Amino acid sequence: MRSRNIMRAKVSAKGWVVIPSSLRHRHRLAPGTHVEFREEGNRIVITPITSDPVENLFGKLAGRGPLAHALLKSRAKDREREETKLRTG
Repeated sequence: MRSRNIMRAKVSAKGWVVIPSSLRHRHRLAPGTHVEFREEGNRIVITPITSDPVENLFGKLAGRGPLAHALLKSRAKDREREETKLRTG
């Protein structure tokens, strides 16, 4: 059984609690990381919310034009290259 490392913190007047740096590093809790709070009996469990990779990519390609046009252009160049190879080969 794994031994537990007991760490303590004090709740501020505003209800803030500082998460010890060793835990922040171990669980990759960077500024802006969202967490959820859950009650389990008489305990409060804090769990980092993992990001949704699809949501993180939303809008990354904005302003670059329709991807279908870029794909068609790329395919046309590939076709020209293949036809050139066939004529000269």
